[in-house]
Amino acid sequence: MMKNVSREAQKTGSSSPPLAAIREGFRQAVKEAVRKVGATAPNPAVGCALLDGEGRLLAVGAHPAAGQPHAEVMALEQARQKGVLEQARTALVTLEPCNHHGRTPPCSEQLKNSPVQTVWIGVRDPNPQARGGADHLATGEPSKNIRFLADVPELLPLPQDCKALLAPFASRVTQGRPWLTVKQALDGQGSMIPPQGQTTFTSPASLRLAHQLRRACDAVVTGIGTVLADDPSFTVRHVADHEGRAPRPLIVLDRQGRLPAAWRQAREADGFHVKQCRDLAAVPALLGRMGVNWALVEAGPALLESIRETGLWDDWLTIHHEEHGEADRLSVTLRNGGDGNESPVQLLRRYGD
Repeated sequence: MMKNVSREAQKTGSSSPPLAAIREGFRQAVKEAVRKVGATAPNPAVGCALLDGEGRLLAVGAHPAAGQPHAEVMALEQARQKGVLEQARTALVTLEPCNHHGRTPPCSEQLKNSPVQTVWIGVRDPNPQARGGADHLATGEPSKNIRFLADVPELLPLPQDCKALLAPFASRVTQGRPWLTVKQALDGQGSMIPPQGQTTFTSPASLRLAHQLRRACDAVVTGIGTVLADDPSFTVRHVADHEGRAPRPLIVLDRQGRLPAAWRQAREADGFHVKQCRDLAAVPALLGRMGVNWALVEAGPALLESIRETGLWDDWLTIHHEEHGEADRLSVTLRNGGDGNESPVQLLRRYGD
């Protein structure tokens, strides 16, 4: 046993714990960050785990909300409160530690002044205002050993997990638009229309995932046809919502001004900021200006077809209802190709609770 650990440790450098510990620590960091997705905008969701010299997990932190401490600070403080901070030797961070003064001090400086010797990074920061933490940690005194997940093939698919976790934020800061996820449920005949007297035909597991998605997204996009036909609330049920979350944008595509005032008032009472929009093409930039990282499209066939035709989506979740009591079949497609391995929806399916 000790022989295997020693050989694995040599792969990561003498100051790093075995790869198995790095892998499990990153899983815990991603899982903790996924719990906060939907509560951090306009900031990204980030997780951080601290390990001791043998690879034992000491603390796991995640950024809870904009204006509050970042994941690295949360993990360091947790370790301090447990009385184990001086044992911390390795930090595993899903996103490159920030290197600028914003609402909070730079996380790179916090790590630099900690007992941590090695910092593993899941993905570089795409934000030009915050990047540079890796270089800062690697230079000057005390310098830290910097490792990147992508450089170690044995740690796949963790780099993809970190990339999927960051995808909504990266979309907004690099393209000025949020990540747009379409959710579509189809029955056995390919129809989106539930049987008469029902609001859905999907399984309890699929319904839970749908509400996990609502909780994780910073905004909802729908069409006036859905509003008039279904009187939807778009509230988070079946799972606990984030406590104290700010009003979320609810964009209604409505060219003719048919939005009922009573429906708008009810949704605003539920915690939404309802906004009508006449032009589908204007929605992504509008949401980007509102600080939205991840938006969920819940709409009827006509609007979904327009979204598909114009390419205004990033991943598409299709819930295929199976007959005879069988579990629903779920598929996730990325607009830019691939099988959804770097989709935040897939990440939510793997790590969401």
